[in-house]
Amino acid sequence: MARYAADTSVSQDRSRSEIEATLKRYGATSFMYATGEDAAMVMFHIAERRVKFVLQMPNPNDRQFTHTPAKNMRRSPAEATKAWEQAGRQRWRALALVIKAKLEAVASGITTIEDEFMAHMVLPDGQTVGQFMKPQLALAYETGAMPTSVLMLDGPRP
Repeated sequence: MARYAADTSVSQDRSRSEIEATLKRYGATSFMYATGEDAAMVMFHIAERRVKFVLQMPNPNDRQFTHTPAKNMRRSPAEATKAWEQAGRQRWRALALVIKAKLEAVASGITTIEDEFMAHMVLPDGQTVGQFMKPQLALAYETGAMPTSVLMLDGPRP
């Protein structure tokens, strides 16, 4: 399957700037980002909600970067770095697309901020709704039972 923007030349910085401009255009009141070795994060406020996307970055030592896909030959360090940087640019382009599409769907009346960004909304303890709900969802499917507590504030039950 082809990946969106797999061959993009748009820098990560330009994608971040585009995300920030898009957020402002659709009414976000603040924006921040952070980067680390294996992930980047974008956070913003919109419609009285704090939203956070964590973008997992590829590991530069993964075989997809250290070896060629066709002949499975080892790449030079410069070629491996180039392939890894390309993967990072692709991920930032995809994030820019996702955020823009969600905001346009809201602006067009197709959906709401809550519905589009719920998994990425930040709860008072700093975790996202998605992080909070994943273990509860897994337990509900495993047991076939709905959670007994309205919000299960004490976490999933064994």
